[in-house]
Amino acid sequence: MSELFAVAAEVADALATNRPVVALESTLISHGLPAPANLECARSAEAQIRAEGAIPATIAVIHGRVRVGLDETDLNQLAHGDNIAKLSRNDLASACANGVSGATTVAATMICARRAGIDVFATGGLGGVHRGWQQTLDISADLYELARTPVTVVCSGAKSLLDLPATTEVLESLGVPLIGLGTTELPAFYSQDSGLALQQSVDHVEEAVQIIRIRRGLEMGGGEVLAVPPPEGAALATEKIERWTARALQDAAKANITGKALTPFLLGRIAELSEGLTLKANVALIQHNARVAARLASALCA
Repeated sequence: MSELFAVAAEVADALATNRPVVALESTLISHGLPAPANLECARSAEAQIRAEGAIPATIAVIHGRVRVGLDETDLNQLAHGDNIAKLSRNDLASACANGVSGATTVAATMICARRAGIDVFATGGLGGVHRGWQQTLDISADLYELARTPVTVVCSGAKSLLDLPATTEVLESLGVPLIGLGTTELPAFYSQDSGLALQQSVDHVEEAVQIIRIRRGLEMGGGEVLAVPPPEGAALATEKIERWTARALQDAAKANITGKALTPFLLGRIAELSEGLTLKANVALIQHNARVAARLASALCA
């Protein structure tokens, strides 16, 4: 499988010597953030992980080959290349078979991280149940991946443009623990509060480690969500986010934007409506989650 799946030497060495490694997705580079913030954020997230003593492993498919740990050339291709695909579980293998270059979503990143032996993954926000799901049945594969792949995802909840109550219900039905770190309320991506109480919470990453280890010991399968509120200085008011989201959803409906194109469109439109405030918040929470994930990975290795 070496021609299909390549782990960077630094990442492979860290895994072989029981040193902490944190996986990072690549969709935020190609589809989630505009240039130049996309490349700057990717570099910064890796730097935050290194500052905490762990090794970053950004994951993508480059010319049909899964790469776990990217170099500067790879990052630049994802940030500036044409026709970079957005890959999830359903089309990951097809992309590899056809020599495609693509960025991995939460679901695809979890698959590749697990295959490499990485237990912790940092991102901004999960995909989830889209608003209006009763008509579209648009539910992210991220939720189902969490039910089957044993990787812990550190994030600021699900993206606020989603139906958050429905998303939490699906996670509960799938048996995926939603654990708040330093909070008893689900973070709403850009906002610290959603009004949704969490059934599980911890004050320190070491407490989360105990839960993760017990789940692995019981062979329960699937992963966990460690929900981290966005940093105090970067978090935005829920009311403002809701107003911008409602307008962005209206614009998406008028333009008939659906499927994989919907979330990137909404994130970009909300950034425009907020005059860049949500972009700043997005970058800040990704950096923060990267640091938390590195601490979690270090604690799991102890």
